[in-house]
Amino acid sequence: MIYRVKGVLLEKTPGKAVVETGNIAVECAISVNTFSKLPNIGEEVSLYTHLIVKEELVALYGFKNVEEKKVFLLLNKVSKVGPKLALSILSGIDFNELKEVIASKNILKLSSIPGIGKKTAERIILELKDSFEMEKTVDSQIHDNNALEDVLSALVNLGYKKADCINIIKKVGKPDSSFEELLKNSLKELAK
Repeated sequence: MIYRVKGVLLEKTPGKAVVETGNIAVECAISVNTFSKLPNIGEEVSLYTHLIVKEELVALYGFKNVEEKKVFLLLNKVSKVGPKLALSILSGIDFNELKEVIASKNILKLSSIPGIGKKTAERIILELKDSFEMEKTVDSQIHDNNALEDVLSALVNLGYKKADCINIIKKVGKPDSSFEELLKNSLKELAK
């Protein structure tokens, strides 16, 4: 897996960026939002990436930040939404605004993005609303406390589902909990 590409920006268009790293030039498909954040040609750039290998396709997708990549990966899990459509969605709306649109179940706004019809918008909202609603409510609690955020990250990296981890952290977490105490208590709850 290619996690990130860092090098000199050789080319950029609203749909792709070419980055030279070492003696290799890598082409990444990008969203319009990522394109708008790229530096000038010839300057150093860093893109988070996701490689997709299929029978008829090998494609590298690039993102200016990890959050956009996470939303891209979530969109790819929705049935009948592939990488091209996911990139098109991220080109039509900023990923933070997309989270709000999905969490608020705004079908009209989502279906206004080119390539997204009403049925696709409904499917995206249905399949992703829980992820974004939970993230929204927990953001204020967890991101205000570094120990809570670190424990959430550690549990997810151990292979637990993020939704389960969030529920456990909300259950056992206290504002003054240390990382070690919170991790220990969370693991006990997850083991039940």
